[in-house]
Amino acid sequence: MTTIAPPMPRSGPLEWLVATDHKRTAARIAVAAFGFFLASGVLALLMRSELAQPGLQIVSTDTYNQLFTMHGSGMIYLVVTPLALAVGLYFVPLQIGAADVIAPRLTAFGFWLWLGGGLTMFSGFLTSTGAGKTGWTAYYPLSGEQGSPGPGMDMWIIGVALAVAGMMLIAATILLTLIRLRAPGMDLTRLSPFSWSMFFTTTMTVTSFPVLIGAMALLLADRNLGPVFDTPGGPATYQNLFWFYGHPVVYVMFFPFLGVVADIVATFSRRRLFGYPLLIISLFAFTGLSMSVWAHHMFATGQVNNEYFSLTSTALAVPAGVEYFDVIATMIGGAILLRTPMLFALGFLALFLIGGLTGIVVGSPPIDYHVTDSYFVVAHFHYTLFGGSLMGAFAAAYYWFPKVTGAMLREGLGKLQFSLLFVGVNLTFFPMFLLGYDGMPRRVADYSPSAGFTGDNRLATIGAYVIAFGIVVFIVNLVVSLRSRRPAGDDPWEGQTLEWATSSPPPRLNFSGLPPIRSFAPLLDLRERAREDR
Repeated sequence: MTTIAPPMPRSGPLEWLVATDHKRTAARIAVAAFGFFLASGVLALLMRSELAQPGLQIVSTDTYNQLFTMHGSGMIYLVVTPLALAVGLYFVPLQIGAADVIAPRLTAFGFWLWLGGGLTMFSGFLTSTGAGKTGWTAYYPLSGEQGSPGPGMDMWIIGVALAVAGMMLIAATILLTLIRLRAPGMDLTRLSPFSWSMFFTTTMTVTSFPVLIGAMALLLADRNLGPVFDTPGGPATYQNLFWFYGHPVVYVMFFPFLGVVADIVATFSRRRLFGYPLLIISLFAFTGLSMSVWAHHMFATGQVNNEYFSLTSTALAVPAGVEYFDVIATMIGGAILLRTPMLFALGFLALFLIGGLTGIVVGSPPIDYHVTDSYFVVAHFHYTLFGGSLMGAFAAAYYWFPKVTGAMLREGLGKLQFSLLFVGVNLTFFPMFLLGYDGMPRRVADYSPSAGFTGDNRLATIGAYVIAFGIVVFIVNLVVSLRSRRPAGDDPWEGQTLEWATSSPPPRLNFSGLPPIRSFAPLLDLRERAREDR
């Protein structure tokens, strides 16, 4: 009897690019997003170098406008949001005991759609008029044909629509996977904090992102077919559409890394997460409020109900406080291990706290009138997105790198990177609070030597280069750790969730078998039961 051997799995760069396994797709997103992060970071360094002293030394005002537009657009549309979804795409199936995501080919298509959008946005630099020059918000009429003539702005609009559509597809498959592919015993009350954070993240994504796609379609039509927003209420209408996406996306960029930090703190405190039900309720409340605060970005326009949006903005402090309390209470009485993932998790908590509290400050209309479009706002959202989300992203990188690759990142280099980033973030962005309060407007390439802004701008520029050095240390760590591997084993941290119950890296279908699932921390349950049986 003749037997036919099964075909060998494909390997190599081509297979890595075309594979539909959720882990490969997530890795492609993460690698591409890191590339966009480096490109956007270079733009930031050019801006900070220009602002180190008064006068135009490096770039023209027109070029500076392109720099801040593409830096902000890159970080929002091409770095932090897709990184958050990439982490969810890789680890949600592992944490719920699934073999893959629903519709893996659609997920892979979402990646290519997003990547094509990002390349289209950056290709604007190659046009005769340059890239977009309107900021990442593209307010009308500045983004109209008269305010921004030429193909560069059209390419920005098309690129944003494509990138956002791709991320929406990816989020939809993660959400459906969470709903339909959980392992036996993994009911909703047993999802890990990270998986819960992705549930709410993807819910916000599929409900708010379509509004931005619609706004981009209308803006493109306005520029090429005839007036759409060129009416007395048109600019405010555009802002309402944009911010209905623009504020939920802040939590799309925050929630996943809060979930990561909750998992990490529990693991490195050797304790079960405190207040698990309260954490889920607070995420639910946060999600609902996120859809009701968008117009607090429009206080100064006089076109919105400031009292209502101030109330909903201030109410965000309640679920945020619950989340902080749960995570901090988890550490109390724990056997805390200050490994690199834990350091980044603690950095996330400290820096995002500053960003969150200053968000409550600008949620007060009288204060917002004073600091609107100033560097105070720039400092606020950089503390949330860089000090918070990207610190959480690095926490995730150090925590899950052993699971993804089977090798450990170097602890010494990791702690050096954390120190540089923590110092660099505060040195860069805290002076911006002072600049904004003293009246320095954002999105300007120059300022008066007599304005008193020079000293704080120099500190911010030094801090930006400290951050850049920290990123270089991370790249060195990646190269060293991949070339000279130190095997990690399947569970180097003694993790609590299901991804640590499989090999490192996981096989194609993730698991050969699953442990009993009796809580949101099934591996901790096994260890506790083993101790009781001794």
